[in-house]
Amino acid sequence: MGLQIPALNEQDSSGLLEVADAVFGQSFNETLIHQLVVRYMAGARAGTKAQKTRSDVSGGGSKPWRQKGTGRARSGTIRSPIWRTGGVAFAARPRNYEQKLNKKMFRVGVKSILSELLRQNRLVVSSDIIPTSPKTKDLNEKIKAIDAKRILIVVEEVNINLALASRNIPYVEVIEAVNLNPVLLVSADKVIATPGALKLLEERLA
Repeated sequence: MGLQIPALNEQDSSGLLEVADAVFGQSFNETLIHQLVVRYMAGARAGTKAQKTRSDVSGGGSKPWRQKGTGRARSGTIRSPIWRTGGVAFAARPRNYEQKLNKKMFRVGVKSILSELLRQNRLVVSSDIIPTSPKTKDLNEKIKAIDAKRILIVVEEVNINLALASRNIPYVEVIEAVNLNPVLLVSADKVIATPGALKLLEERLA
């Protein structure tokens, strides 16, 4: 049995689009969605921070002064962390923040997000969301009735007119269905998808 996704507006030629219950009728799995979002955000971290340890600092080949008799604290090398030009005691090293999550969990998590968006009336379909010109005002005309702070437009393939028209609207994000990620989905107040994008998601997540 299929579910129906409402159209963006009454004039939209797509009308009510029927989608698979197996993809858009899943229960809300908060724990899995949280794990999915954390994993995706962790993987986006650069992890390139690096500092020098005492072995990376130049110099320090000989003892600065003799062990006794100078009246100063004993010291073995100028590369020690307590010296101004020495190394860092617990230096940061480049690291990978990626977390493991198998493909099945990823698919179930994305389906859970899409299903919850549909239940909350935050997911709509539109076959004419792509403007006929690269002008921002043309896209604004199509989304002016939407009362949302963040709008995500999911398309089968990014159109040059849509890319140019949306880049000057700070609250609008455009992404292809194959590159859809959970962070954009959960942060969007309204998700507008083309029929082709929804069918592509069905095929990939089924």
